[in-house]
Amino acid sequence: MLAARRTPFGPLLVERGLITQAQLDQAVAEQRRQTPQRRIGEVLVGMRLVTEGEMLRALAEQLGCPLVDLKSEPPDAEVLSIVPSEFALRHHLLPLHQTDHTLTVAMADPLDIQSIDDLLLLTGLSIRPVLASASDISRAVEQFYMSRMLQDVEAQEQSAAEEESLDVADLQKMAREELVIQMVNLLINQAIQDRASDIHIEPFERELRVRYRIDGVLHEVNAPPKRFHPAVISRLKILSDMNIAERRLPQDGRMRIRAAGRQIDLRVSTVPTLYGESAVLRILDKQTAMLGLPELGLHGAMFERFRRLILEPHGIILVTGPTGSGKTTTLYAALNEIYSTEKKIITIEDPVEYQLNGINQIQVHPQIDLTFANGLRHIVRQDPDIIMVGEIRDHETAEIAIHAALTGHLVFSTLHTNDAAGAISRMLDMGAEPYLVASSLIGSMAQRLVRINCAKCRRASEEREVDLREVGISAADLAQGAVMRGEGCAECRGVGFRGRGGVFEMLTVDDTIRNMIVGRAPSMEIKQHAVRSQGMMTLMQDGRRRVLDGDTTMREVLRVCQREDF
Repeated sequence: MLAARRTPFGPLLVERGLITQAQLDQAVAEQRRQTPQRRIGEVLVGMRLVTEGEMLRALAEQLGCPLVDLKSEPPDAEVLSIVPSEFALRHHLLPLHQTDHTLTVAMADPLDIQSIDDLLLLTGLSIRPVLASASDISRAVEQFYMSRMLQDVEAQEQSAAEEESLDVADLQKMAREELVIQMVNLLINQAIQDRASDIHIEPFERELRVRYRIDGVLHEVNAPPKRFHPAVISRLKILSDMNIAERRLPQDGRMRIRAAGRQIDLRVSTVPTLYGESAVLRILDKQTAMLGLPELGLHGAMFERFRRLILEPHGIILVTGPTGSGKTTTLYAALNEIYSTEKKIITIEDPVEYQLNGINQIQVHPQIDLTFANGLRHIVRQDPDIIMVGEIRDHETAEIAIHAALTGHLVFSTLHTNDAAGAISRMLDMGAEPYLVASSLIGSMAQRLVRINCAKCRRASEEREVDLREVGISAADLAQGAVMRGEGCAECRGVGFRGRGGVFEMLTVDDTIRNMIVGRAPSMEIKQHAVRSQGMMTLMQDGRRRVLDGDTTMREVLRVCQREDF
């Protein structure tokens, strides 16, 4: 049994001299702003007021609960068979060992009575909870359960040569075997725990490779043996309502699962390769994608200018950037900010990745001629106040979007351009009349995503002067901020980064820019005017700000932002 609570956790940290009362008050205020609310210890770690280790040691003292290090105290192999991997992932726990009728279990929250009761019902054993880091538990579940599965696999007899002769009945049978189900569930659940956006399952001549895309970068993880590849792909096809008999053509499907107490959609794509079908699962987690406008990372004056733009009654607002730069997330945040029951909002997207409450969303279907242009043409007859077009790809779509803006609608859309001013040139290149673009466009914003330094292991970093100059950082700038770099730790899988944030560049269309558009001025001239007259902060300048704030590194900024010559 855990000791009864004595001093509340926050005051306990103050008593121990780890934080001040002012810092605790600041953390409590931050906790109240969050939805959903996190525990005060997690908030303090996130604000870098205490380390995770300090927080865990204080929590163990408060609860009278042992603190374990899973790196030095691995679980007994036999107890892993008592608790299924899905259960362990869902409840953030790891069974360690059994003594008589007592099961010792590492938990991120030893006071989670519901999980303890569920585990008691599952095992019939008395439960002794011990405290461990949530991130350590997540990694240990992946490591030890997958290792156990691979041991079970070795005990099974199946020849890799059988792979070519498998018929549909064989595939269906294999896909429903308990071991295959556990493999697929573990791969998906662990990816969600690791905040991955995609799962790549790739067959090669002698091996099967599984990689997670985390913060925009691929990381290899434990994979099933190559001979289980047909069964894993078939399991994914069954879950995604795809044709398991078709292995020669690409296929697309979709599935919905429940993980970590919430609904998560997965978009599944398979393509035939030299050594079998490759699959990519895009994880569409509404909780991570649906950010509020303040959470986007827009800085100071830029935030206020963007908020004023989206409150305009009509006009076109464009968000630009390459694929995967967070454009859709920005548009969703803007729509959520201005949504009310008094406004009708309609979107047309390809695909509809996240469902928005109270907003009418249309999925593009080119096979039945429901294109952006055709869909948009009918949307304007639905009496909308606000329209979001997933992407302006051609002259017809641009023309209809402009017409909608000129007839009193607020239109949001995206383009693939390098900077905010480039959106104007792209519209003109698609054949839009300059005077119509000048009359309808009210603003454009370019954005990129940079990886954020891990809060747990980031430290001040000494950089070469030549490198500092490359992003425009001077000695005077360093006096106002600090260049930081993540050293790499267990929390960030040793890469030094955890999470991503945006860098932005926002251009508002004033009278001078309207005249420049009508005169077909080059985008560089428009950009130079915006910098000189509007004080526009460029992508590189916003990236420099994030470097000086300690959020990211110069190498990250240079990876996603073009160098500037003006």
